[in-house]
Amino acid sequence: MTVDMSQYLQLFIDETRENLQALNEALLLLEKNPGDTQVLNEIFRIAHTIKGTSGTMGFNRMATLTHDMENVLQVLRSGEVRVTSRLVDLLFKCLDALETYLGNVITTGSEGDMDSQDIIEELKRFLEGKSGEEKEGEKGQGAKAEEPSGQDSADDHPTANFQLNQYEQNVIKKAIEMGMNIYRITVVLDKGCVLKSARAFLVFNTLEKFSEIIKSVPIVEDIEDERFDFEFTVVVITKETQDFFVKKINNIAEIRDVIVHVIHSAASAEGESRELAERRKEDAGAAPDGRRSDRGNADDGSGSRKPRVGKTVRVDITRLDSLMNLVSELIIQKTRLEGMEQGERSQEYSEALEALERVTTDLHDAVMRVRMVPLETVFNRFPRTIRDISRDLGKDVEFHISGEETELDRTIIDEIGDPLIHLLRNSVGHGIEPVERRLQLGKPRAGQIYLRAYQDGNNVVIEVEDDGQGIDVPKVKRKAVERGLIAEDAAERLTEKEAFDFLFHPSFSTADKVTDLQGRGVGLDVVKTKIEALGGTVEIDSERDRGAKFIIRIPLTLAIIQALMVLVGNEKYAIPISSISSIVRVAPDEIRMVQKQEVILVRNMVIPLVRLDRLLEVKKEEKQQKLLKVILVKKREKLYGLLVDNLLGQQEIVVKSVGKLLSGIKAIAGATILGDGNVAFILDVASIV
Repeated sequence: MTVDMSQYLQLFIDETRENLQALNEALLLLEKNPGDTQVLNEIFRIAHTIKGTSGTMGFNRMATLTHDMENVLQVLRSGEVRVTSRLVDLLFKCLDALETYLGNVITTGSEGDMDSQDIIEELKRFLEGKSGEEKEGEKGQGAKAEEPSGQDSADDHPTANFQLNQYEQNVIKKAIEMGMNIYRITVVLDKGCVLKSARAFLVFNTLEKFSEIIKSVPIVEDIEDERFDFEFTVVVITKETQDFFVKKINNIAEIRDVIVHVIHSAASAEGESRELAERRKEDAGAAPDGRRSDRGNADDGSGSRKPRVGKTVRVDITRLDSLMNLVSELIIQKTRLEGMEQGERSQEYSEALEALERVTTDLHDAVMRVRMVPLETVFNRFPRTIRDISRDLGKDVEFHISGEETELDRTIIDEIGDPLIHLLRNSVGHGIEPVERRLQLGKPRAGQIYLRAYQDGNNVVIEVEDDGQGIDVPKVKRKAVERGLIAEDAAERLTEKEAFDFLFHPSFSTADKVTDLQGRGVGLDVVKTKIEALGGTVEIDSERDRGAKFIIRIPLTLAIIQALMVLVGNEKYAIPISSISSIVRVAPDEIRMVQKQEVILVRNMVIPLVRLDRLLEVKKEEKQQKLLKVILVKKREKLYGLLVDNLLGQQEIVVKSVGKLLSGIKAIAGATILGDGNVAFILDVASIV
C-alpha cells in the first residue's frame, strides 16, 4: 500500500514557513542572549520539527541539514561549549539554506539539487573541534542512573531498563530540584500502522508542546527511518500529570497503547496543594518553559486550554478575491436600485432598500476583515535584514518594532515589503553614523531605528525613524544642481520640504561612493512609485544630526472606498474621500496668477489651483458662475485646489482596474461602475498635483 504525500504538501509548506520565521526570530534572540537556554531549546525544537516533517515528506536534503544542526544544538544545550557569534552566523547559513529549499518546494514541488555539503561539513568541523574537550561526566556514560525518590522500579517492559548518561542524570536532578515531574512514556502503535515514522512524529510533536524530551529509545534517527518495531519509549520532564499525556497521545490515530511510568512525581514528593492544581489547569496549554505554545491542537477535555485549530482555516487568496468581487457587484446593484427613477416609493420598498443597505455594508465589512492581515507578517523578516546590513557596514544598530498587530488588506501587505526594505536600508546606510562619529557627537554607541505602524482613520501610517545624522539639505541642493535638476539660484530658495522631494527622483543619491548597499540612486524613487501606486503618500521629517523620519500613509484597502462624485463638463469622476481636506467656494475674480500659476487665497494660505477640465481635456460649455466649487486636497502637508463644475455627493464605490490601454495615464487611478451602468474614472490626486 502506498500513500500519496502530495496531499500534505501545502500543509508542509505553510508549517515550514512558520517554523523558519520562528527560527529566524529565535536566532536573533540567541545572538543577543547567548546564555538563554530557553531560546536554545526553542531552536532545537524547531530544527527537530523541520527534520521530522521534511523527512516524512521525502525531502532528504532538508532532513539531513537539520539533523546536523540538531547535533550542534545538543552540544550547546548540554553546556559543553558556549554560543559564539561565529556559530550564530553558521546557524543563519543553515536557515538561509532551508529557506532556499522551501522556495524550491513552493515553486517546483521538490527541494531541488542545491548541495549544502559545505554547511554540513562546517557543522561537523564544529563538533570535531570540541571533541578534545571531553567533559569529566562523559567518562561515566553508560552508568545507570540512580533512581530518584518516587521512581517506579517494578517494570518488566523490554525497553524500560535503558541507561541514562551523566548529562541526562544531571538534567533529571535539576528538574527534581525545580519541582518538575519526570515520566518514562512507552507508546505502542497499531500493528497495521503504515507510516510508523509519521505517527511517531505526531507523538513527538505533541510531547514537545508540553514537555522536554531528554531521551528516546530507539534514538530519534532510527525512529524517523522506521528502524523500530511498533513501539518506542521516551523520558520527559514536564509540569503536566501522567493522565494528561495518556489522553493527549491517545487522541492520535493508530495508537494502540500508552504506558506512563513515574520516575519522579512532584505531587507525591511535596504534596500537591489545591492552588497548584488550579494553576496546572490554567497552564494546560503551556510549553515546558512556562510560555504558552503558539501552536494549537484539538481539545480533548484534559485541560482548560481552548483549541486554536478548528477555529482558523487557511483560504486561498483567489477565493477571497472572488468573494470580494461578488460583494462588489452586490454593492453596484444596490446603488443601481437606489438610483432607479420611480414614482412615489412605498414604505415597504424603502424599508427593504434600507435593509439591503445594512446587509451589504455588514457583508462588505465582514469580507474586509477576512482579507485583513497583520503587518507582523511583513515586519518579522526585517530584524534579520537590519542585522546583516549593519554587520556589513560595521555599524552598531538597535532595531525596535511596534504596532505590528496593525492590519492591512492582503493585497497591500504583499506590496508593502519592498518599499520598507529600501527605507530601512536607507536608515542604516545613510542615516546611522559610524560608531566613532556617534561617540564624537555624544550619542549612544548603538544607533536606534524604529519601525512603527498605527491606524489613522481610513489609513494606516507606517513610520521608519532613525536617530542618525539626518538629511543634509545643502548637500541635497548641491547634488540637484550638479544633476541639472534645478538652477543654482532656484535651489537656494527651496524650502527643506521641497529639497526632500529630490530624494525621490530616479537615480538621485547623496552617497559619496558607490557600494553594494548604497550610492546607486535606486531606492527612494522605488518607494515613492510603489506607495503612490497603492494610493498612499510618503513624507519626510528630518533634523540635522538628530535623525530622519519617513512617514507612509496608505489606505486600509484598495477594493472598496468612499469617494466624492464630481462633474467635470458632462463627465463624472470619483475623488477618494481620504485625499480631500475640505471644499470651498470662490468667486471667479478671486483667482490670481503667481509665477504663471493660478492660485486662490484660503484662510491666508496661497493654494495652487488645478482646472480639471483642462487637465483631463474635457469639453464643457463656458458659462458664468457666481461661485466656483474647489475641492482642497492635501499632499505632503501642502494644499492644492481642484476646480470642478458640480458636486454629486459621497458614494461607496468599487475600484476596478482600467486595463493596459489606460494604465499609462497618471491622472487616472482606476475606474468604477456606477449604479446606472456607466463607468466613472477615479482620479489619482497624488499624480494630478
